[in-house]
Amino acid sequence: MESKSPKEIQVEEKITDLVTKIVEEQTSGDDLPIRLWNSLRNHQEIAAIQNYANMVSIGRLGLNDHGPVHMKTVCRNALKMLSILHTAGMQTSLEKENIGTFADSVAAVMLASLLHDSGMTIGRKGHELYSGIISYPIIEKVLSQLLPEDGNILRRTIIRSIAIEGIIGHMATHPIHSVEAGIILIADGCDMTKGRARIPLEIPSKPAEGDIHKYSANAIEKVKIGRGNERPLKIEIHMRAEVGFFQVEEVLIPKIQSSPAKSMLELYAGVEGEEMKRYM
Repeated sequence: MESKSPKEIQVEEKITDLVTKIVEEQTSGDDLPIRLWNSLRNHQEIAAIQNYANMVSIGRLGLNDHGPVHMKTVCRNALKMLSILHTAGMQTSLEKENIGTFADSVAAVMLASLLHDSGMTIGRKGHELYSGIISYPIIEKVLSQLLPEDGNILRRTIIRSIAIEGIIGHMATHPIHSVEAGIILIADGCDMTKGRARIPLEIPSKPAEGDIHKYSANAIEKVKIGRGNERPLKIEIHMRAEVGFFQVEEVLIPKIQSSPAKSMLELYAGVEGEEMKRYM
């Protein structure tokens, strides 16, 4: 298995801390999320998919990071959002509909996050659908190992279905209906900092369509996810140049607008040293 970068290891440590905290404080003793994370973090096939997705994205297509660091960053973002919402008393769709637990929602979001760009191993166009096809047997196998009893068939089906919804819906090209899938949309859109564009910008290339994504992402200094003032969640985008507004207005906001979780958050963005603009 390809060795992990320091950045990937750092993100994994943050996920471990988050999952541990969620299990200790928010899942009523259900340890499925931490057992799932221990299974996924060193899963050889998932690692191979993530690494090759990055080779295609950066090396072949000249796009931003779509590999292990990105997918794990999305996982961290999503878990942080879920935890904040749970603390604020907001229910996931599975909880509200009384068909699943918070632990089930966390598990589905983890699976979706870590596999949502697996279709980039094939190409950019329609990759969210390819991701669903690629991910289905992996999710099925992992859940069958962690929840093997026949009595868990419905639970496995629900977690898998929510995960696939999040995967297929992460580009806002297909309607989604659960809060869990909506969190994936937003968590994906929030991975827009300069680190994601660093490698593509270092590779010499001719000007091409889509370069604005690299340059705008390179202007984003940090994305803060925390508790809101009027709504449970607050997202703050700090940038060093106005080109960063492209990422906010053309990438993140359309995803938020398509998300069933959009009413739960506040969004602010601005150039450092200037007043932050509130979008919602």
